[in-house]
Amino acid sequence: MNIAGRRIALDLEPYIIAEIGVNHDGSIDKAIALVEAAANTGADAVKLQFFSADLLMSRGAPLAQYQTHARERDAFAMLRRLELPIEAMSRIVAHAHAHSLHAIVTVFSTELVPTAATLPWDAFKTASPDIIHRPLLRALADLGRPLIVSTGAATAQEVARALIWLSAIQHRLAILHCMSAYPVAPEHASLGAIAALGSMFDGPVGYSDHTTLVETGALAVATGATILEKHLTLDRHALGPDHAASLEPAPFAQYVAQARRAHAMLGPVSKQVLPCERDVRAVSRQSIVAARTIPAGRPITRDDLTFKRPGGGLEPWMLEQILGHALTISLNPGSLIELAHLIESPQRSAG
Repeated sequence: MNIAGRRIALDLEPYIIAEIGVNHDGSIDKAIALVEAAANTGADAVKLQFFSADLLMSRGAPLAQYQTHARERDAFAMLRRLELPIEAMSRIVAHAHAHSLHAIVTVFSTELVPTAATLPWDAFKTASPDIIHRPLLRALADLGRPLIVSTGAATAQEVARALIWLSAIQHRLAILHCMSAYPVAPEHASLGAIAALGSMFDGPVGYSDHTTLVETGALAVATGATILEKHLTLDRHALGPDHAASLEPAPFAQYVAQARRAHAMLGPVSKQVLPCERDVRAVSRQSIVAARTIPAGRPITRDDLTFKRPGGGLEPWMLEQILGHALTISLNPGSLIELAHLIESPQRSAG
């Protein structure tokens, strides 16, 4: 899969999304400032949320517990306060592209998909609760642009159902493991499930991170995440539902750096000798050498041989293949045994 020409795969650095979400608090100026902050952290993309309170929520709908902790009192009023119109979204997308950032949007209602599609978003996304919303998934998949699906609070069966159905109609698809809590306690990060999702899906698997730790992204990369999504805020103590589960710009930059370092530390996915190992390999491996003077023509016995550094001669692994052979020349103690010096002795041939 690629987003705007940026390929996403295990052999590449993680694709890191700075989730602005609703941390703009309904202010386009704050959204623009968050885009600029994201660019300075080294993120690859910013993500917005496009919704209408009237379309998304019934009046009188309850708040989630974490939203009450954020001093919210009314769910509908909260969403109304955090809405941004499509004109504001257009400015934010342009600003992101001007700062070499991809722009991604989560759309929450099928009715808004045609409006959202008028802007040059580089990818679309669905929020975790909408993994059961087939009409919305269909509307976004039909756009033909990359689609990222979050899986928080979903069962394995719900994820499998969505993946099987989506894979048949959308080939530019990625999924994110997510824990739907704000913030997520470290012991509930559930990073091990990233590999489980990878076994269910051949495409990119990532992690939507709601912890407050800078190291979580690096740990997610180590378990197979190729995409990281993390909330960015200008002030973790601001009034709003997501600020407390976000990182401010300086720790967010650390988050990005640690995640990219983790990928570099993973190295190749196959076991191989790297250039940095070759010197130690050469000098610290042992070779088969003469333990005493070995005359030419006599079959070699175990007492004739020992093992010493450096490498470069015959490996100790070959000991049994050498015993019983004779030498074409006499060797002094400490001399390397070489295949060119060996001849088949009559005694070994007869055996």
